[in-house]
Formats: sequence, structure tokens, C-alpha cells
Amino acid sequence: MIPPGETIGILGGGQLGRMMAMAAANLGYRVHIYAPEEDSVAAEVCAAFTQAAWDDAKAMRAFAADCAVVTYEFENVPVGPLAAIAPTPLLAPPRALEVGQDRVSEKSMVRDLGGTPAPFATVDSRADLEAAMAEIGTPGILKTRRDGYDGKGQWRIMTPQDAETIDLPDVPLVYEGFVRFFGEFSVILARGADGDIRFWDSAQNVHESGILALSTVPAAPELLEQVPAARTLARKIAEALDYVGVLAVEFFATAEGPIFNEMAPRVHNSGHWTTEGAITSQFENHIRAICGLPLGDTGLAAKGVEMRNIIGDDAQDWAGILSDPANHLHLYGKASIRPGRKMGHVTRLTL
Repeated sequence: MIPPGETIGILGGGQLGRMMAMAAANLGYRVHIYAPEEDSVAAEVCAAFTQAAWDDAKAMRAFAADCAVVTYEFENVPVGPLAAIAPTPLLAPPRALEVGQDRVSEKSMVRDLGGTPAPFATVDSRADLEAAMAEIGTPGILKTRRDGYDGKGQWRIMTPQDAETIDLPDVPLVYEGFVRFFGEFSVILARGADGDIRFWDSAQNVHESGILALSTVPAAPELLEQVPAARTLARKIAEALDYVGVLAVEFFATAEGPIFNEMAPRVHNSGHWTTEGAITSQFENHIRAICGLPLGDTGLAAKGVEMRNIIGDDAQDWAGILSDPANHLHLYGKASIRPGRKMGHVTRLTL
């Protein structure tokens, strides 16, 4: 167990790191952020900040030496340079990063564990894309295997002719067949160092332009019917990776049952509602898990919760939002506003 008073290192300086740091502070921990960007909203609430490149081994070693344990706030941290962190523990383990960074790797692992991903094929050339469309059919989505999130690095292909207009980037790609679904939901779990697993209620998610806009708990009954099977798969993923911390797995609800969409080896946007809506938030349980503490109760603290993202330059009446006592406003402190950027979120409780 890592006792309160020690330092937790977080790789990445965005809003997820900020919210984890605040949860860590509530438990008495000091937090040290490592990120390549000078402008870090996480560093604003932390005791220490190292601004250095991911491949700066000297800076990474000095950072790790100040920490009792290191974690990460997003899955696109390069894995190779993280060898400099040893012998300081890195949780969740690097294997989770390796799998979570590559769409083909995660889909292959899920398939091997008995789960059902959308039909997919690797694409490294235009010939590969034509073969994938012939095998899987259209419509479909062409995606970068790595680094894409919030709808980035994706091309919708409704007909084979659409593919002809795409200037294929010189990076590994994957082609996925469309899934006919009637809803989207996420399974978020925390797994402790002792193997104890706790699940939060699954949120029903609505995306707009590839970005999560709204999460609602409880989900609709027809989605809830698919949660047990989805949880079984999420548990298998966590155990296969010997995972420690919070893990999110996103699913499509279909007539054939839950279809795996993607996993995130970290705290997740669709779990932001847990800060007010659950007895223990995803952020606190992640800190508990990586520090070897017992996990907290993940049960609901309200009859229902709605979490809505504040995206881009949407003008907001902050006083108006807070005039409803059921609302809780979270702003991330980002100075620059641009389309598609997550600036904050609002949770609303039904008591």
C-alpha cells in the first residue's frame, strides 16, 4: 500500500489528469504531472509539473524518482520511453497501453476472449482497402489504427466510390463494417491490486460528430438488458491484462447483443457523472486502486444522473446553469477555445 502523503505521478496534463489529481489531493496525496505541453490544466492543481518530451529519458527518470507510483490520463502516451520509469510502478500496466493504442490489437484481443467486435480488416494500402470493402462490404468506416479519438482520423465510406476520394495517409489503418445499433453504452470498472472488481452503473451515451455529448444513468431498459454480457467481457479484458485502475469499455447495443466498440485504459468521459452521482467516483477509485487501497462503493448516490459535455465555443450562462440546485458545473480551465474541444461538463442529479 502507498500511504497518503506520498507522490503520485500522472502522465498527461489534460482534464482527466486534473480530476484525478483533485481526487488524489482529497486522499492526502501529492501529485506530479509530466506532459510535453507547457499549458497544462492538470498542473494548475498539482504540487509539481515536469514539462518535457515523452522521449526525454533524463526528465522521465527524474520525474519517476519523485513518485511512489505513476499512472496516465490518456492512452496515447508512447510506450517505449516509459521504460525509464522503472523501478517505480506504472499502473495500469504498460500492456494495457500497448493494446489500447492499436485498434486492431484491441479488437483481436476482444475476439480471442469471446467478445464480438464490428467486422474489421487491416489496411496498409489502397489494394487492402478494396479487399476489405469486398470482404466486409459498405457502408463502413476507415480509421487510423493509432492516435484517433473524438472522431479524429476517421473516414465514413458509404459506397466503394467514396473510397476513391480519400487520400490515404501513410499510417496503418483499419476498415470496420457498420454496426446497426439502437443505442450506445459504456461499462466502467475499477480493478484493485488484489483483483477486486467493482462496476458502476452503465451510462447510455449519445455522440455528436464523433464526440460524446450526453451520458444518462440509468440507461434505457433495452440497453440494460445487454449490460451483464458486456460486463462479463469487460471483466475478461481486465483480468487478461492484469489491470489495476479504472477501465472503460464502450459498446453498441444491437439486436444480436452487445458489440464491442473500443476500450480506454483510463478514467473516461462517460464516467464523469460519478463525481456527484456515485458514492465513489471513478477518479477516487482509480487513485485507491493504484495505491493499493480498498475500492469504494460504486453504487448510485441519486435516482438518476445526466452528464452533458460543454464542447467548443458554445456560449454558456454559468449563473443560469447553477441556478438549478441539481446542477454541478465543472470547467477545465482551458484558455483557448476551438471547435470540438471539451471545455467542461455539467452533471444534473435526480434525487
